[in-house]
This record gives sequence, C-alpha cells and structure tokens, in this order.
Amino acid sequence: MSAGNYAQVNGINMYYEIHGEEKPLVLIHGGGSTIGTSFGVMLPMLAKEYKIIAVELQAHGHTSDRDAPESFVQDADDVAELLRQLSISKANILGFSNGGSTTMQIAIRHPEIADKIIVIAGAFKREGFIQWFFESMPNATLDNMPQSLQNAFLKINPDTNALFNMFSKDKQRMVDFKDWKESDLQSIRSPALIINGDKDVITCEHALEISKLIAVSSLVILPGTHGEYIGEEGTTKPNSVLPQVTAMLIREFLNS
Repeated sequence: MSAGNYAQVNGINMYYEIHGEEKPLVLIHGGGSTIGTSFGVMLPMLAKEYKIIAVELQAHGHTSDRDAPESFVQDADDVAELLRQLSISKANILGFSNGGSTTMQIAIRHPEIADKIIVIAGAFKREGFIQWFFESMPNATLDNMPQSLQNAFLKINPDTNALFNMFSKDKQRMVDFKDWKESDLQSIRSPALIINGDKDVITCEHALEISKLIAVSSLVILPGTHGEYIGEEGTTKPNSVLPQVTAMLIREFLNS
C-alpha cells in the first residue's frame, strides 16, 4: 500500500492513493466528496483483487484548486495525465456520481487509457437527473451539503474558505451543465458496466439510455438511494449487504 501521494498535474497538486496489487482500477469520487467518503467501504473489498489508484479531484479533499471552473472534461484530463505520470498505459476506471460522468469523459477523450469502465450514477443530460435537481441547484447553499461530507473535508483541510470554494465550484458546474452529444457516448469502445439505484438522483431511464448508447455495456439497477449501494458515507444502512453485492458485480464484470 502507498497512501498519501501527490503529483503536479495540469497546474494542481493532485492527491492519490495506491492500494493492493495486480491490474489497475482507478476510483473517482463524487461531487463534494473524498476518497474516504465515496469509497471507504468499497475500497478495501476491491483492493483484495486489484491495484487501486484512488484520486481526489480539483479542489476536493487533499487536492489543490486552480484558477478555473471545475469541469468533467478537465477532471478527465487530470486523471489521464496522472496515469501517464504513473506509467500506467491502461486501466479499468470506476467513477461514482460526478465521478461517473468523469469516467465517461475519460473513455471519450482518452480511449487508449480506458480498458473497462464502471459508471455508477453518472449522467450526460440534464433530463437524466430527478426533476427537482436543477430546479433547486441555483438556490443551494453550503447548509444543503450533507454534514458528513463537510466534516470529512474539514478533517483533511480545516480551512472553511476552501470548503466553501469547493461547494461553490461544484454547484456552478451543475448550474452550468449542458447536455453532451449522444455521439460522444456512441464513440466509447470500452466495455461498460452501468450501475444505478432505483431511488437514485439519476433516473433509471437515463441509466438505461447510457447503456444503450455505449456499444458494449451492461446495466444493473440496485435497490437504494444515491450511494447507498456502494456504502457512501451518510447513506449506507447498518449491516446492509448491498455494498458487498455491488463489489461482487464489479468483480464479475472486470474478470469476465
């Protein structure tokens, strides 16, 4: 295990952790999150079989910010550059929520790097989110951010201004979100596993649409709310077997 690493990537000091051995599997967290809050439960399960490269994106967790808005395109380029610096020519990529959208952008923009991809609650169209999402986003305040995510950020970086900056950039990214072209997803050649919850922020219909647009793909709808089925901090239920089920499905997909 090699934890607590940094790399200079496209103008930011990017934090990443490496756990386990064998074939690389990149983990990309959700908006407002960290490695721990998105993957604290799943990472140990997956590290038993794969070499996990878990990243923290621009302005999140340990990673510094840049004088530019957040974007899924930039996040994809940052992850791709980190992998190049680590001399990893090809890896499986798994992303949750905003990280799922970033995962699709990696497969679109850097197909030579993306082996298989796992998109968990990712989206490429505004209509893919539940109805109230974009209605409420312009009026969202830091108080609307789950306290568990705020606490996790402040444990890493006690600067409340940095927390507000991350929240503001995450919010603005979604306020400004524009639909991607369907042809972008149709260009993806990486085999894909699309995972969504039946009570997720992303609609099941949108997850189905993504799975139909990507040439080689499978769709899994699991019971639960956003992040519950991966054990995301603040959503998982005590003694739930859902994260183990999700991990089994991921392993079956990657090993097939």
